[in-house]
Amino acid sequence: MCTSIVNQGKLIGLLYLENNLIVGVFTSDRIRILKILFSQAAISLENARLYANLEDKIEERTKELNEKNVRLKQTLHELKLTQSQLIQTEKMSSLGQMIAGIAHEINNPVSFIHGNLDYIDDYTQGLLNLINIYQNFYPDVAPEIENFLENFDVDFIKEDIPKILSSMRIGTQRIEEIVLTLRNFSRLDEADMKPVNIHEGIESTLLILQSRLQVKPDKPAIEIIKNYGDLPKFECYAGQLNQVFMNILNNAIDALEKLNKERKAEEIKSNYSAIAIRTQVVNADLVVISIKDNGVGMSDSVRQKIFDPFFTTKPVGQGTGLGLSITYQIVVDKHHGTIECISAPGQGAEFIIQIPCSQKRVI
Repeated sequence: MCTSIVNQGKLIGLLYLENNLIVGVFTSDRIRILKILFSQAAISLENARLYANLEDKIEERTKELNEKNVRLKQTLHELKLTQSQLIQTEKMSSLGQMIAGIAHEINNPVSFIHGNLDYIDDYTQGLLNLINIYQNFYPDVAPEIENFLENFDVDFIKEDIPKILSSMRIGTQRIEEIVLTLRNFSRLDEADMKPVNIHEGIESTLLILQSRLQVKPDKPAIEIIKNYGDLPKFECYAGQLNQVFMNILNNAIDALEKLNKERKAEEIKSNYSAIAIRTQVVNADLVVISIKDNGVGMSDSVRQKIFDPFFTTKPVGQGTGLGLSITYQIVVDKHHGTIECISAPGQGAEFIIQIPCSQKRVI
């Protein structure tokens, strides 16, 4: 006997029964009972199918919710990172604006002094020549003048005034150079990409950090070794690259200070603290900037995490874990370049930055 299993007019299965032992076993009464059982089987099969579909939908919905939770966590993390980066960028921008304002205020009086030194020099030379002429024509002077000249060394003043004026001129020139480098560093608030001399940015950053590099009673000096290549002006966000130099150099100084705390004076003298900065052009298409220190170095596990947001090995309150993360974003995302760190415990750390000379060539 072969019969269909039907539920609500839909075929959901077939039942096949075979008996080779007795003739006439499938009587009408037995077939009627079997049909009743078939209808119950149809309902059971349909319920099982619905339950299976329900489990699939629950599983699918659970998977969908889990994916949404992962995306939500990622979005919240990105928002937190973006907020922190905006705060950090705003701090650097405020620093740049403050430096620009200070540089402007210093520049005005210094320019006034430096501009008038030439006139003072001319006037002084004229007065000294007048004194010489007067002494030649009137060698004999009144007693009152002679008494005054005994207490007022005219010959010494004649020799010293030009030296003083020269020192003042050198001093004002140096202040103007400092103002220029401060103004260069204050490019932090510039938003446009333009061709710049990257060495100016490095020099201005070193000037800002000068107080941390100089010798102090409790800290030895940190020597800066420069090996600048013949770099062309290349397209970049000058202010943002200054921030990159600031972050890397600050970390290098921190590493050297940490090492010096663990060393004796004799060790420091025999192996002085230093930061080497090297720049070069590769294939006329790529600029390479290397900043290397001989500090404590780092383990491979730490090195692999240094560009992760909020990762820091510094004590609480001394580091946000955003400096190198922002550095990575500026170099890779903003300038389509690369940055890597080579380091080992006790071997210092070297950061190698590669940036295309022309951003227009980057697709």
